[in-house]
Amino acid sequence: MKLVAITSCPTGIAHTFMAAEALEKSAKALGYKIKVETQGSVGVKNELSESDIAAADAVIIAADTGVDTARFVGKRVYQTGTKEALHNGESAVKAALDAPVLTAKDLGDEVANLKQARSQKRTGPYKHLMTGVSYMLPVVVAGGLSIALSFIFGIEAFQEEGTLAAALMEIGGGGAFALMVPVLAGFIAFSIAGRPGLAPGLVGGMLANTIEAGFLGGILAGFLAGYLVDFLNRKINLPKNLDGLKPILILPFLSTLVVGLMMMYVIGPPVSFVMVGLTSWLQGMQQTSAVFLGLILGLMMAFDMGGPVNKAAYTFAVGLLSSSVYAPMAAVMAAGMTPPLGLALAAYVFKNRFSVDERKAANAAIILGASFITEGAIPYAAKDPFRVIPSIMFGSAIAAALSMAFGSTLMAPHGGLFVLAIPNAVGGILLYLLAIIVGSVATAGALFLLKKPIYTEA
Repeated sequence: MKLVAITSCPTGIAHTFMAAEALEKSAKALGYKIKVETQGSVGVKNELSESDIAAADAVIIAADTGVDTARFVGKRVYQTGTKEALHNGESAVKAALDAPVLTAKDLGDEVANLKQARSQKRTGPYKHLMTGVSYMLPVVVAGGLSIALSFIFGIEAFQEEGTLAAALMEIGGGGAFALMVPVLAGFIAFSIAGRPGLAPGLVGGMLANTIEAGFLGGILAGFLAGYLVDFLNRKINLPKNLDGLKPILILPFLSTLVVGLMMMYVIGPPVSFVMVGLTSWLQGMQQTSAVFLGLILGLMMAFDMGGPVNKAAYTFAVGLLSSSVYAPMAAVMAAGMTPPLGLALAAYVFKNRFSVDERKAANAAIILGASFITEGAIPYAAKDPFRVIPSIMFGSAIAAALSMAFGSTLMAPHGGLFVLAIPNAVGGILLYLLAIIVGSVATAGALFLLKKPIYTEA
């Protein structure tokens, strides 16, 4: 028998590794093989690969913190705490072999599994950037919607001190949006170097805000902090009884000092100059250049449906929110909703071009599309990529170009059609809806032309 396991405790220093050692000894005593991934204070060690998971008969999650189990769908999964792993390791191993199989139930689960599989394949800088973006998103969503709510009382109502509108603006703009770049930088560094990377990453991101280097400065600060901490962690060797000082004292202090000075005197000034120029250009865009930018963003959003190209366009638009540039975000979200919506429309209208399973999945595709989950198109594209991908790129490019041409704006970086219920979250809401509808219809029309009938309708 082969098993894989994950151990993690809140501090990530002692129990994480003690539990891993206990599981290894218990499995060996029972005659089984096991590989244990530790998610500790110095990052993920002995990381489980796709082949490790594929070969495993069962999975043990011995954790006192949240652990994502999506990559273990189809395997027997037993979840417990580090305490049981420490004191009853053999029982945990036996329980894992009798545990229920983790299953995926519908298109939503299938999409989640595909996203998890993509995440597992990400390596290097792209993986670290996406980690930062994923942690930043809730902060930006909360901030954008809080700002939008303040506009309910009038576009300039927040300027009157002591009012609810002013409080909402302070929560969104002064609080959440001020944290956007530090969180981005902090969790890029966290992805590279684990918990010790957080302090220098957060400080570097905050300094990027202070010197007006924006999200570009935050990205650079995050990578600088992460790779610096990783380097120091490998080069600084302490006696075993003092090793616990590295992640909580030595690494954060030294790296924060270096990153802070680099941001203040080396990285910050040129990046700040670039950000100011980029913001001025975007705010002063003429209609022709706006439409062209929309076309490019739309094509990127649909090209790989949540992959690196899609995320590059998305990160670009999200980063501009802190600079009060809201049009690219609207274009990107319109382009991201169009692929699943257009596919669902085509599956309803042109039934003879889709299999029974694809037609049944159309209902779920509508929900995923309306929620701005572009990955809802992946199951369709996987079966017929040479016809589906050009069709959805065509529709997304039209939707994004129209959104930019109409001057639509969006303050929230996620939520899809559901954010339309928030007053003033979307600027030019009727024309924005028209852009999404036209893009979806264009997608369906392209699918009708490119896909051949697979059966004759009665």
